[in-house]
Amino acid sequence: MDSGQEKPAAAAAIYAMENKPIVTCAGDQALFTSLYTALAQQLPREPMEWRRTYGRAPKMIHLEANFVQFKEELLPKDGTKALLTFPFLHIYWTDCCDAEAYRGSVKEDVSRWQSSLRAHGSADWLIIVVDGGDARKKNKGNILPRSSIVDKIRGDFCNKQNDRCVVLSEPLKDSSRSQESWNSLLLKLRTLLLMSFTKNLGRFEDDMRTLREKRTQPGWSFCQYFMVQEELAFVFEMLQQFEDALVQYDELDALFTQYVLNFGAGDAAKWLGSFCSPVLNWSGLLLRRPIDMEKRDSIQRGSASLLDLRSYLFSRQCTLLIFLQRPWEVTQRALELLHNCVQELRLLEQVSVLRGALDCWVFLSCLEVLHRIESCCDRAQLAANASHTVGLWAYAADKLKALGHLCGLVSRKGPTSEDLNRTVDLLAGLGDERPETVNSLQSPYKKLKEALSSVEAFERHYLELCQAAMEMYRAVGRLRSARLLGKSLAEFYMSKGEPERAEALLAEALRSYVCEGWTFPVTHTRKQMGECQKLLRRSADSLRTSALLAGDGNLSAEERMRFCRAVLDYAGQPADGGGDPYATLDMGVLAQLTRIRFGPDGACVHSGAALRVELTLRCLMPIAVRVDELAVGVHLDAERVSKGGARGAALPVTVDFEAADTAPGRPSSLSAGPPPEMDEAHDRSPSDDSLSSAGVVCRNAHLLVRRHDSVSPPDASGPLARNGASGTTPAALKEGAPVLRASGITLEPGDNSVVLAAASNEAGAYTLRQLCVTLANVNFVLPHIYPSVQYHVYSQEPQLSVRPLSEPLLAGLPQRVKFTLLTGHYAVRKGDALQLSNSDSMPVLAHVGCTARIANNGGAVAESALSVQSSDKVTSIGLPPTPPYHTLEFHLEVLCLIPPGPERLPDERLTNGEAPRRPRSYSHPDTAMAAIDQRMSIDCPWSIYSTLLSLTFHIPFKTEHSLLSAGNRKYIQVCVHNVSDCDFTLAHVKLAEKGPRRRASLEMPCLNACARQLLCSKQSVYFLWEATCKEALPSSLECVFSASFCPRGRCEDAAFEPFHYHFLVDNVPTLYSVRADMVPPAGERHCRSGSLCGLEVVIERAARPADGEPAAADDDKTEAEGLGSGKVMYEVLTRPSLLPCSGRQQQ
Repeated sequence: MDSGQEKPAAAAAIYAMENKPIVTCAGDQALFTSLYTALAQQLPREPMEWRRTYGRAPKMIHLEANFVQFKEELLPKDGTKALLTFPFLHIYWTDCCDAEAYRGSVKEDVSRWQSSLRAHGSADWLIIVVDGGDARKKNKGNILPRSSIVDKIRGDFCNKQNDRCVVLSEPLKDSSRSQESWNSLLLKLRTLLLMSFTKNLGRFEDDMRTLREKRTQPGWSFCQYFMVQEELAFVFEMLQQFEDALVQYDELDALFTQYVLNFGAGDAAKWLGSFCSPVLNWSGLLLRRPIDMEKRDSIQRGSASLLDLRSYLFSRQCTLLIFLQRPWEVTQRALELLHNCVQELRLLEQVSVLRGALDCWVFLSCLEVLHRIESCCDRAQLAANASHTVGLWAYAADKLKALGHLCGLVSRKGPTSEDLNRTVDLLAGLGDERPETVNSLQSPYKKLKEALSSVEAFERHYLELCQAAMEMYRAVGRLRSARLLGKSLAEFYMSKGEPERAEALLAEALRSYVCEGWTFPVTHTRKQMGECQKLLRRSADSLRTSALLAGDGNLSAEERMRFCRAVLDYAGQPADGGGDPYATLDMGVLAQLTRIRFGPDGACVHSGAALRVELTLRCLMPIAVRVDELAVGVHLDAERVSKGGARGAALPVTVDFEAADTAPGRPSSLSAGPPPEMDEAHDRSPSDDSLSSAGVVCRNAHLLVRRHDSVSPPDASGPLARNGASGTTPAALKEGAPVLRASGITLEPGDNSVVLAAASNEAGAYTLRQLCVTLANVNFVLPHIYPSVQYHVYSQEPQLSVRPLSEPLLAGLPQRVKFTLLTGHYAVRKGDALQLSNSDSMPVLAHVGCTARIANNGGAVAESALSVQSSDKVTSIGLPPTPPYHTLEFHLEVLCLIPPGPERLPDERLTNGEAPRRPRSYSHPDTAMAAIDQRMSIDCPWSIYSTLLSLTFHIPFKTEHSLLSAGNRKYIQVCVHNVSDCDFTLAHVKLAEKGPRRRASLEMPCLNACARQLLCSKQSVYFLWEATCKEALPSSLECVFSASFCPRGRCEDAAFEPFHYHFLVDNVPTLYSVRADMVPPAGERHCRSGSLCGLEVVIERAARPADGEPAAADDDKTEAEGLGSGKVMYEVLTRPSLLPCSGRQQQ
């Protein structure tokens, strides 16, 4: 396929933007000329649906045509299939209505016309017969009907294609018939033109696809294929299908890019060698012409360089994007193109490019794209879319800076002769200025030429570009990019010897990198800042920067060593020498605080106790550094005294600090401010010290709630503030502020452990606030230790508590309890004793050989004998001498007597004057055993008040009684339930009458045969006695049940403990006997359901009430009227649903 046969002069006309599909017109040219205007105007008015092949979506297009006179030279020749010069439709015009004229000339002319079309393979034709109407009136003799002429033409030339001959009736008249005829003709023209266009375009695409598939064959040329596919793009552009045209150029772009990447990977195509020719021209992109014919011709000849191909390809893409009203995509593609071209030239190592030529090409291209966008957009659009163009401004500034360094325009001495020669060579490669920009004062060509002509012009143009780009970056919110460009501008100022103008730009960039954690940019910018500070002779700032760089792990060991020596040299200068006295730096430049550990007993100690604070510092210096002093500022809050140490027990023993808290890349002095120190706030009642409210407070709100730019330097706040007037102490402190110090410490590279002795004389909460390391006349300060680290010093009152050794405590058996005395701040002296008030219900069992255990923080210190002396009222326990803040423990046995019954105890009082409360059993929700609370009063030597302690005992037994009758015989049953978890043995079980008037005639023999009875856990045992009396039994009996019990397995007599149960039995005698019987109805042997039966009740008196005892019924009547009459009040109770009663239920 060859598309390069046209002449250059014709090519410029062919590829003009006004191209339209070609339609040839043969026959009567005067007739066609008279109808041309109407035809050209009406043809594109109505859209046609274009259905494409391969499932592509249909589109509505407006068809236009370029009507030209038919010439045989316009017909396609063999091997030439260019679409732009291809006639898509051939029309023959005639208005013949005379048969003789038709036979004489028209028929022969049409025959020659069709023969020529067939010879060139053109099958898209149409014959239009125009019926004017006027000619028919002038010559009526030989005029045939129009239908006869059309029939002859169809019969002679249209055999099976009758629709290829159409009639246009009265085209110049304004009538409905004329309009209908025009509409029919236009529809036919559009249909045939679209059919021809679709057919030929599909054939062209198939040929193009076949050519692309041959790209792996030898001899395949990308330039040839480029012309073919661009032909297709031109056709789409001709149809105003700009999106499809853009797709063709994008495919060419992607195909070429893939071949370049393959070349870099080692798979080189032979045709790519033509693009490896030396770059001799770097005039930049040309976007002001629709088509750059010079570059297109060079591509067609195969002599284009890579930059020529890329420039032409992008110019076409830019034109189509402008037509699509997508100018901002042009800027995006331009930026990608410029970067890709630089990389592609590096991949094609054979391409010879003059040093600096690419920079010129990129600079000119950036400005050309920007000018092209400015020409099609107004200022408001440009301002609103600055985010799309700012990248080109910044790239142009960067390339102009590179040219300035290359041509010696940035150095302090100015350009040398070699630099001038290089500048001349670069300007020569630009060529002559293009005609489109000759009259423009701000053309890219003039700007570059002027910028390279002098140092002043270069600086002016470079600063203009930088300022414009930085303002745009800030306007669109891309602050990082603005600071990066500012850093580049600072480098320019540094190279020009103007560090005072570079300092602010470097500081802004450094602040941004530090806050965002970009470690490598921080290191690079900090080195530049150090050079700037040296030139400005700012020793204190230079010292801080050198210290930061000495601990920066991104630098090499040699660089770090050099910066560390600079810090040590500064510190070695005398205070009144060249350095500023007492310079203050951030701790993060020297070391990181990684851990704080409290020992040996944690972070909560009593007053006067020893407490060590171990600091772990990670030294960032490359060599060992010996510091003069390390001091930790402490804040004491005396109001927050931890009473009893319980609150301080939750304090962490070890506090680890994250690396980000004190990292050298982000020192606290450069951060936005100290972190908030949150703490608890408690409001307690002054009367009983109970908690009334709780909350959270910020203890350093005065440092947080203020402007960040007014934050005072770290050496002007906190307990480690410098007192420059003294000069005697390296770190003079606030008056009265506690400080932890250590002197003469050597910090090795890596982790170092420093142990400090903490102050613990005064009770309160101690907060570690600041850390200061002094090296000669340099202080390294950590102004805020975060997270907050505290230790508590408490002053504890003595506390006495009693706990059972085993749960639960059982009443009636000796139980061991544990007395625990926390001495607190009190020292137990010799002769001190505890005075326990004795109680009859819970005596203290004294044993010989009791010992007390003295411990400190859980470790046994000593054991000492315990003296226990008992009297009727008081038990005295002599305590061994015990130091403060120790624990004294000893065991005693107590016995809680099981309450026998409801009788009252004699009146007595405790030693403190209180009346003792009678122990009363109650039901506990967690156990079936009844509980008894026993209170004891203890007088302690450290207090004038008595201490009341309570113990809860549980009764292991639950006793019940019942009266049983068998006729006139009476039995008393006692049931003992073991509700505890232990097994017991019961012995010496007795039942006796209680009271001063015991009856001698009353006997209650026991019917149980076993002398000892085993009572297991959760089991019951029953005892039965028969009550007999020679006289009549009393109406009530007051009895006492007694037994001895001991735990199972300890059956010696000494192990048994007594147990009594008092109870009262009422209504002992049997007064009446009742017998009831159901009687069937008369004549029936059995009672039947649903029948009325009789209930026969017999009540017999068994005994009379004893003398002096209340009567059972009718007690207010006399003997003659009541008891002797035999009247009894009774009531029959039945279930109405089961046995309804029909008579009287009570009498």
